[in-house]
Amino acid sequence: MTRHPDPKLPAHQLTIAWQAASLLLDYPDGGLVSRLRLIHQAAAELPSPVGDPLRSTAHALASEDLSALQQMYVDTFDNRRRHNLYLTYFAHGDTRRRGVALLRFKQTYLRSGFVLDESELPDHLCVVLEYGATVDQRLGWRLLLDHRAGLELLRLALAEAGSAWHGAVQAVTATLPPLGGDELAAIDRLAAEGPPQEEVGLTPYTTPAFDPATQPLPMPTFPGARR
Repeated sequence: MTRHPDPKLPAHQLTIAWQAASLLLDYPDGGLVSRLRLIHQAAAELPSPVGDPLRSTAHALASEDLSALQQMYVDTFDNRRRHNLYLTYFAHGDTRRRGVALLRFKQTYLRSGFVLDESELPDHLCVVLEYGATVDQRLGWRLLLDHRAGLELLRLALAEAGSAWHGAVQAVTATLPPLGGDELAAIDRLAAEGPPQEEVGLTPYTTPAFDPATQPLPMPTFPGARR
C-alpha cells in the first residue's frame, strides 16, 4: 500500500468540509437550496483556505433560481470532459483498466460495511466525499490522495471556466497535503495528454475475473506519478 501523510485538519473539520463539498457538487435540487444557508454557516467554522471557497460556492448557487442552477450544472459537468466528477476517468479514461479501478472503490467501501446504491458509480466525487465524511474518514482520505492528480486537474479546469463550483473542489484540495513534484508532473502530463484511449478488442468496465469482496485489486496510478 502507498504510504499517505495524515490529515492536518481535525476529524470534525474534515467531516464538515467534505460533507459540505459533497452537497454542493451534487445535482442541485430543492434539498440543496434549503441547505445552502446551513452550509454557509458550517463553513465559517473551518480555516479560511477551506471555508472561504465553500462559502463562495454556496453564495454563488444561492444567487440563482433552481431551474437556472440545474441548467448550469448540466452545462458544466455533463457536457465538458475536463469537468468530470468521476475520479478514475482522469487516470484511465473509458478503458478496461478503469473497470478494475472502479472495483477497487467498491472493495474499499465493502471494507467499511458500506454497500453503494447501484444507481451511482463508486468513483463519483460526491460519493467519495460523503463516504469519507460519514463512513470511514481514513479510507476516504486514501481514495482522494490516490486520485489527487485528477482532482487537481478538475479544480484547474473549473477555475479556468470561472465555474461557480470551483470553490467546492478548491476546498477539498485544501484539506489535502501540499502537492509533491511527482504529483505536479502527473497533473501536467494529464493536462497535456488527456485520459488514455481503449485498446482495440477491450471492453470497458468488464472485469469478470475480479471479485471486489474477496480479491485485492491493483492501485490506480497516474502516468508519471510514480517512477
